[in-house]
Amino acid sequence: MNSALRTRQRLGKYRIDRRLADGGFATVYQATDTVEGLRVALKVPHPALVNREMLDDFRQEVRLTARLEHPHILPLKNADFIDGHFVVAFPLGDCSLADRLTHRMSHRVALELIEQMLEGVAYAHSMNVIHCDIKPENLILFPGNHLCLSDFGIAKVAQKTVLASGSGTIGYAAPEQAMGKPSFHSDVFSLGLIIYRMFSGRLPEWPFDWPPPGYDRLQRRVHPKLIDMARRAIDINPRHRYRDAEQMFSAFRRLRPRALSYSTAGRSRGKNGTAKRDWREVRTRQFLQQFGKVLETKFHCGHCRGPVSEVMPNCPWCGKQRRKHKGDTRFPVHCPRCCRGLKLDWKYCPWCYGGGFETANSREYSDVRYQARCTNGRCSRKLLMAYMRYCPWCNRKVVKKWTVPGAKKKCASCGWGILATYWSYCPWCGDPH
Repeated sequence: MNSALRTRQRLGKYRIDRRLADGGFATVYQATDTVEGLRVALKVPHPALVNREMLDDFRQEVRLTARLEHPHILPLKNADFIDGHFVVAFPLGDCSLADRLTHRMSHRVALELIEQMLEGVAYAHSMNVIHCDIKPENLILFPGNHLCLSDFGIAKVAQKTVLASGSGTIGYAAPEQAMGKPSFHSDVFSLGLIIYRMFSGRLPEWPFDWPPPGYDRLQRRVHPKLIDMARRAIDINPRHRYRDAEQMFSAFRRLRPRALSYSTAGRSRGKNGTAKRDWREVRTRQFLQQFGKVLETKFHCGHCRGPVSEVMPNCPWCGKQRRKHKGDTRFPVHCPRCCRGLKLDWKYCPWCYGGGFETANSREYSDVRYQARCTNGRCSRKLLMAYMRYCPWCNRKVVKKWTVPGAKKKCASCGWGILATYWSYCPWCGDPH
């Protein structure tokens, strides 16, 4: 069977839009989910590689990685045989990091992407999962420079299948991984190679002697501590590297402020030759340290680039409305109206008063994020999460005035909590304060 699919060809509910990439294991297509009305990425393995052994390996890996729920890990939407093709569906991003590296990238953006990359892999390692194929092509970018690591579960199967077929390249793989002995240290090695390439423009190659090509450029652009981190990550001896991505991520978080200040030191100086500090940058950094985790401000306003959370209908920094959320979600599905996340047992969108949704079954899902109760006596469940505007069970407007943990100030217009020290607008009603 020919593995090439034609434009506008139908695979079940999916309509092929165009081919995105070809690899030794599969072809990736952009497609439209005609039921949900969303664009997705379809990975279709080459038919010659699809056999019982590959499918058994794949099922095992999917079960292992299905529990990886993290903002920087791309979720698997579906995997099934459709019209004779084995099809794996993912959310569709804007581009891969490999595509992004073909254009100029600011130091700040590079550090943001590295932090997200390390955070995603660190979470996987904390769950005892090794990726085995970390490379720029498997790092997908969404609006707002939101990065997700893809191919968890597929990477191992693809690597095993392609190598068994007598093809494939080492690329970003660690030496011990190329010899069939991958470990957490192997993922660390791949991360180090990506960081080196992002700042130097060159990919180190075997035998990985130090300094690799592009080192002069690296010295001009990057803080010495960040160079030391990359050097340790790509050490030939696995025992000399970080033990896993969790340790590497912790090291990066400690040196990131110095790395960011170092990048601006040569371009913005005062009369005495010392580096100026942008007050907006300082304010944003302080906000993220104090409230970023509580408010889950993992996204950026498309207008001013200020940090915002999925549930905010307005940007608290510039006041611009966010009728639709652009980026990934912490929930299983998106609302078709506001693109914010929904749980599978909700009948209504609690963020935008979206219309009724037909639930797939009568199962009620528990969630530790439920914090309050609906005041409607006839409501079926009465459970509410922070910053919900409407009850997801009865669609009644929420009466509770939500507050921000650690802050006492309230908006004069809507009564919800605000951070007057940082914000210029209320993120809940949009009024200035």
